[in-house]
Amino acid sequence: MRARATAVAVLVVAVALALAAVVLVTLVGRTVRETVATALTTRAQEVAADLTDGVSGLQLGGSEDGALVQVLAGDTVVRSSPGLAGVAPLTEQRPAAGVQRARDIDGATVGERGDTYRLVVLGVPAATGADRVVVVQSLAVAEDAQALVSRLAAIGVPVLLVVVGMATWISVGRALRPVEAIRARTARIGGEDLAARVPQPQTRDEIAALASTMNAMLGRLQAAAQRQRAFVSDAGHELRSPIATIRAEVEVAQRLGAGENTFTDVLTETARLEQLVTDLLTLASADEGQGRHSRLQDVDVDDLIAAERARLQGRPGIIVSADIAPARAWGDRSALARVLRNLVDNAARHAATQVHLACGPTPGGAWFRVDDDGPGVPVADRERVFERFVRLDEARTRGDGGSGLGLAIVRELVAAHGGTVEFTDTGEMAGARVEVELPGQPPSGSNR
Repeated sequence: MRARATAVAVLVVAVALALAAVVLVTLVGRTVRETVATALTTRAQEVAADLTDGVSGLQLGGSEDGALVQVLAGDTVVRSSPGLAGVAPLTEQRPAAGVQRARDIDGATVGERGDTYRLVVLGVPAATGADRVVVVQSLAVAEDAQALVSRLAAIGVPVLLVVVGMATWISVGRALRPVEAIRARTARIGGEDLAARVPQPQTRDEIAALASTMNAMLGRLQAAAQRQRAFVSDAGHELRSPIATIRAEVEVAQRLGAGENTFTDVLTETARLEQLVTDLLTLASADEGQGRHSRLQDVDVDDLIAAERARLQGRPGIIVSADIAPARAWGDRSALARVLRNLVDNAARHAATQVHLACGPTPGGAWFRVDDDGPGVPVADRERVFERFVRLDEARTRGDGGSGLGLAIVRELVAAHGGTVEFTDTGEMAGARVEVELPGQPPSGSNR
């Protein structure tokens, strides 16, 4: 990249300098030629003015700017500058009085081979004893000026290109030095060293923004790795408990014979283990981006609420009430049913005696909520309870406190449907209230 940037910079500057040199040489030559032409015109007009007294009194001496004069009458040279003594008429043009003509001629006509001369012929009244004034001057000055500028460009342009190349090489190297430092540090960062960060320059430019973005990415990777390790640790802890219970029951049965409750206990723990594995697989699918469901359709949320009310009414010690209004959401019916069931089971687990279910439409979809008269969820824990394997102390003191994955699954499934879930201030009951909002239309670009 450094070499490419230097090559491009040198190429661009070379093209620009070449164009500038051509333009400069052309302008210098044109300017000098125009200056010579102006001087010749002035000189011709001065000679013509002196001819008003006649040719006899005309004196043509040397000129400081090198201009040479011929005064012609037909094909005869009436007067001429000393430098043109014995030279035949320089032009056959015979413009009318007051009319001027100009052109370039070969220096051989004047007696200077190899040079180019500028010739100006001005017509004068015949009463002066002549009919035209011819003034010539060498253009060697203009040609020398152009040659000088060309030589300076031939020397200066390569020098400037070398300077530009060196400056670009050094500046690009300095600019890329932080990038190399970032690359080297990134190459050394491994899965066990996610706490490391790349150096961030204080330049407030794109490279600093790149370093900041990479550090933010490393922070997210570190947090994800920590969550993954915590997840594995918690999963191992949760799985060990039912496995240990099953092992103990089997060992007791092996020594003393299977008792009346042995198979019941083993089945209970097996069911608990199966549910835990199912929950873990659900969360693993969500982590792999498989939380988006393919069986999307219009779902009657009020039917799901009614089904959960009927299921919960069979549970002893729980009074179930409901406030159901027609509401439809867009999603996977089985996934939304699981969301509702997890919330209802959580409410029933913590309720003292009552659980209240409600649902209704929103301008963009549907909502439902679950209330209970249990101890509630402190404001400080309302977000934390949706994390995996998080259970409040009250839940841990109960025998059926759950695995701590139910609410995590709820959040993952609701988020996959484009909805929101949160614990809010309590309503009619003194316990917890959790509210869910779901969209009523498929996401843009999806097929119904």
